[in-house]
Amino acid sequence: MKENKLIDLSKQFAVDVVNLCTDIKENRKSNVLLNQLLRSGTSIGANIHEGNYASSKADFINKFQIALKECYETDYWLGLFKETNLISENVYRDMHDKCSKIRKLLTVSINTAKEK
Repeated sequence: MKENKLIDLSKQFAVDVVNLCTDIKENRKSNVLLNQLLRSGTSIGANIHEGNYASSKADFINKFQIALKECYETDYWLGLFKETNLISENVYRDMHDKCSKIRKLLTVSINTAKEK
């Protein structure tokens, strides 16, 4: 089922975001932007998790749409981190690809829920 794959992917992505932010903070000077990435990157999975316990279809769709918006925000921060050399091109590409995969699954889940 796509929701289970989505939960697993989003949770692993949140772990990756936390590890990335920890690495940046430990190996470079602390950056106020880390909090932005940390919040948006971990919010994706939290909203997906909450959506799976939604009280209605509308609530489910709303939570998944919030998660989708958080994906777009996270991708923005990752791009900014790459452009400012806080992360390498390889790290960016890996995280961007994971974020894109979650975004695609969210879009399919939202569209499927709307069709039913």
